[in-house]
Amino acid sequence: MPSHSLLKQFFSFALVGLVGTAAQFMVLYGLVSQADVNPVAASTLGFVIGALVNYWLNYRLTFRSTRKHREALPRFMTVAGGGCLLNGALMAMLLSRISVHYLLAQVVVTGLVLLWNFLANRFWTFRES
Repeated sequence: MPSHSLLKQFFSFALVGLVGTAAQFMVLYGLVSQADVNPVAASTLGFVIGALVNYWLNYRLTFRSTRKHREALPRFMTVAGGGCLLNGALMAMLLSRISVHYLLAQVVVTGLVLLWNFLANRFWTFRES
């Protein structure tokens, strides 16, 4: 069973992630509904914007990192890149193989990517040396 501090950190990560996720969904919805952009491309751009928001909030609040930005930011972006690829692949799979609304697909994908991002960031990006 996970420790209390691990669960507390996960919930903090998830709450901080809501801000980045809100940014992603706003970009996704805005580009699809207003600019007729492909949902996968719009989701991917939204993911990148959300990742930048999440870096700053997680660095300061969730992990209270003392790692230098020149070390933490590239690691975070590597994790985010993996999450972005996972996001795009899962969105494409759900939209092409299952007849589901793009926003519902994004909710499912967001939950899966959340787990990837938390574990990779906790144990690699912001882990103190």
